Amino acid sequence: MLQVLIKVLITSVIITFASEIAKKDTFLAGIIVSMPIISILSILWVYIDTKDINTINSLSNSIFWMVIPSLSLFVSLPLLLKTGINFYVGMFLSILITISSYFLLVLVLNRSGIDI
Repeated sequence: MLQVLIKVLITSVIITFASEIAKKDTFLAGIIVSMPIISILSILWVYIDTKDINTINSLSNSIFWMVIPSLSLFVSLPLLLKTGINFYVGMFLSILITISSYFLLVLVLNRSGIDI
């Protein structure tokens, strides 16, 4: 249980740090947030817990493919906000677009014979 609390604390500190930086410098925050911190921490936590290289390989492969549809959020949100749409509506629609992009990519990969 202590290990889970440590994971939560470290992860929370990183997210809080990034959001506080964003209030002062969006460019610097963009650099920090664009780093694959969550992926790195997740891979690290899984390895510490399991020492299973096959799981790490599989997780890394899944992360690689799932980064592609996640980019749709960062394209759709600014485009929607530039049209004057309400922030929360824009965020909601961008999340729906991203979820749809995930499903579409998985469908394309499955039909292409790529196993994720």
